[in-house]
Amino acid sequence: MPRRPDIPSLFVSHFTVDKAAPFYRHLNRLEVEIGREDYRHLKRVELLDETPPEETFAAMEEITERVLDTTQNNYNRQLLFRRGIRVYLDVPRYTVYYRLPDRALRFIPLWRQKVLRQFFGAVPTSSSDWIACDRRLEGFECRFEADGSGGVLLLRRRGGIDPGTALLTATHGPYDPHTLEVALYFLRAGKGDAAAINLGFSGREPLTDENLEILKGWGVPLNPSNIDVIYPYVDGQGHPYCYKMEEGFRRYAALLGLSSPQLIIDIHGCVGTRTDDYRLVVGLGGFPPYPRTDDLGRMVERGGVLHLTPRPLLRRGLGILRDLSTEIYLQYCEEPHRGCHLFLLGGLQLIGRVIDPRTEVASLLPGEERTFLPSDNIRWLPGAGGNARQRIEAGKLCSDALCLHVEIPTAMRRRIALRLQEAMITDSLESSTL
Repeated sequence: MPRRPDIPSLFVSHFTVDKAAPFYRHLNRLEVEIGREDYRHLKRVELLDETPPEETFAAMEEITERVLDTTQNNYNRQLLFRRGIRVYLDVPRYTVYYRLPDRALRFIPLWRQKVLRQFFGAVPTSSSDWIACDRRLEGFECRFEADGSGGVLLLRRRGGIDPGTALLTATHGPYDPHTLEVALYFLRAGKGDAAAINLGFSGREPLTDENLEILKGWGVPLNPSNIDVIYPYVDGQGHPYCYKMEEGFRRYAALLGLSSPQLIIDIHGCVGTRTDDYRLVVGLGGFPPYPRTDDLGRMVERGGVLHLTPRPLLRRGLGILRDLSTEIYLQYCEEPHRGCHLFLLGGLQLIGRVIDPRTEVASLLPGEERTFLPSDNIRWLPGAGGNARQRIEAGKLCSDALCLHVEIPTAMRRRIALRLQEAMITDSLESSTL
């Protein structure tokens, strides 16, 4: 019997694919069907004219057994086994090959390639040195750090990093569209001097309907739920990729030249609870070690209403985020069943209330971990486990480090991406007239 993936419980899913409806989505429905997130740019699948020779596959890493042993989708497991598909990963290029008895398919990480070409002019296949990237981000330099799962893009301001600015991270990279653009927007605006962007998948990025139709026509009718039979959940030692950025935080900070970063803004994307949702939700953590309110500022309770005066570091972080939205909510858990839900006022003071996640939190969709507060019709964040890991690692460098897990709704990320594009066009026009 195949073993369950060695991944955090948050990412373990239980569903059964109906063979009579093999293309029904059991996961990512909120993002794909309701939020209409655009994942067309993530991957492209192509049918090769000729199957590569044996020596080509021998130079790759075969991951067939890994994906068969750890996939959460039994339908896809049986499909690969039945069709005799062998799966190979070209690690330096981060492309995946399906080797069938009579043909070969290749999955290309389009978004990753596009990003790397924008910064480096080519797609590096190994770790790079620091180079200037003024064409993409004036005044900054970039570095590619290779690993077995797509690598990481590092950015820092040339001439030195102001320790008082924020370190930006986009830990889900391609899975959260436009989070790279949000990071670039902040860097351009002087809100931060350094950033670390994940360029790899973690086995849960949706396949588009277009790619599913293509695969179906080529005799590989995959089910789109938890596509962990292309890019896998775990590495060769069974360790999950989903928290690679958080677990590698200290290494990336060292490469950036940051010895003790105080303020970390971790950028994520979410689907809001309404189509015009421009509310920003900032999470401070919901897993041990639980955030201590005394470390966040001065809290008083009057008539059941919480009033928080944030300490300078939290105030600075919220001030940076204020540029994105006038509606910002702060959420965290002090203990397992005591959460705080606060609204940011104009003077950067916060008011709110205590909630009990056991009775006041629900899921937007049955069977999926997409939590929200029905009473306020807003997303609920403290269930995210990555923040705890990032806080632990950041705390080893700076005891009073503050990690803000920022969830940005779809509409807002699209608007920021447009702002960034307009700014870059303006820069290009101005430079061409000089």
